[in-house]
Amino acid sequence: MPAVTAAVIGGGASLLGGLFGGRSAERAARTQADAQMKAAQLAADEARFRPVGITTRFGQSQFQTGPDGRVSGASYTLDPALRAYQDRFMGLAGGGLSQAEQAQQQFAPLQQGAQGLFGLGQQYLAQSPQQAAQQYMAGQQELLAPSREREMAQLQNRLFNTGRGGLSVGATSARPSGAAGLGAASPELEAYYNAIAQQDAQLAAGAQQAGMDQARFGAGLLGTGGNLLTQGYQGQAAALGPYEAYLAQMKQLEALGQQPLELGINIGAKGQSTAGANALLQGGMAAAQTRGAADAYNPFATALTQASQNPAFQRGLGNLFSPYTNAQTAIGQYGAENVYGYGGRGTVPTSIDFSTGFD
Repeated sequence: MPAVTAAVIGGGASLLGGLFGGRSAERAARTQADAQMKAAQLAADEARFRPVGITTRFGQSQFQTGPDGRVSGASYTLDPALRAYQDRFMGLAGGGLSQAEQAQQQFAPLQQGAQGLFGLGQQYLAQSPQQAAQQYMAGQQELLAPSREREMAQLQNRLFNTGRGGLSVGATSARPSGAAGLGAASPELEAYYNAIAQQDAQLAAGAQQAGMDQARFGAGLLGTGGNLLTQGYQGQAAALGPYEAYLAQMKQLEALGQQPLELGINIGAKGQSTAGANALLQGGMAAAQTRGAADAYNPFATALTQASQNPAFQRGLGNLFSPYTNAQTAIGQYGAENVYGYGGRGTVPTSIDFSTGFD
C-alpha cells in the first residue's frame, strides 16, 4: 500500500470539506426556493381581486367565489319595478318592429312613382336640344298654317275686288354676292310676308329655348324620381325609430340595474393592494436570500477546507501518520513478520474510514 503523506491527507480533508459544504448549499437552496415560493403566494393573495356586493335602489349585485377564494361568477338582480318597466317597453318594441316590417309595403307607391319618372325623363332626354327645337318649330308652324292660309285668301280677295290683283312693286336686282334680291309684290302682300317672317323668327328663338327646356325638364324628372326613391328608403329607415327608441329605454333601465355590479367591481379593484403585494414579495425574497446564505454556511466544512490549505496542519498530519508511514516502509523492506513480531502476528491498519461526516 502506498505511503500516506500529509499532502494526501490534506487533499482528503479539502475534499471532505467540499462535500460537507455542498450538502449545506443544497439544503440552503431548497430552503430559499421554498421561502421564495411562499412569499410569491402571499403576495398573490394580497393582490387578489376581491369584489364587494352592492345594493342600490335599482338593483343588487352578487359575486360567487370558489373554495380557493377566487371569483368564479358575477351577476346582478334588477329592481322589480324596473323589470316591470322593461316588460312594458318590450311590448311596445314588438309593435314598433311590426310597424317597421310593414314600411316597405307602405312606401312602395313612392318607388313605383320614381320608376315612372325615370322612364318619362329618359324619353325627354332621348332627343337632343336641336332635335327638340326642330320638333317645336314644326309644331308651331302646323298650328299657324290654317290661319295664314285664311289670311292669304282674304288678302287676295281684297286685291281682286279693288282691281289690284296683278300689281306688284318693290322688286330688287341680284345682290353683289349673287343671291337673289327681293321679289316684286303688292304692299299688302309684302306686309303679309314680312309678318310671317317675323313670326318665324320668333318661333325659331322660342324653339331653341324649348329644346333646352325639354332637356332640363327630362333631367328634372330623373331628379324628382331619385328624390321619391330616397324618400321611400328614408321612410323605411325612419320606421325603425319607434322600435329603436323603446329598445334604448330598455337599455337605460338595464344600465341602472348594472350599477351595483360595476360599483362592486370598482371597490374590489381599489381594494387590491398592489404596492403591499410588491413590498411583501420583495421582503420575502430578501429574507429568503438572507436565510439561504445563513443555511449555506457550514463551519465544519469551512474549517476543514481552510485547515487543508494550512502548512502547519499538513505537518501535524504528517507527524500523526508517521508511524503508519514508517511501518509501511519497513514492511516493504523487511517483511511484516520482521516488523510486527514473530510469524507476522501483528496487525497493520490498511485504511482509514472518512465516510462519516458532519452536517
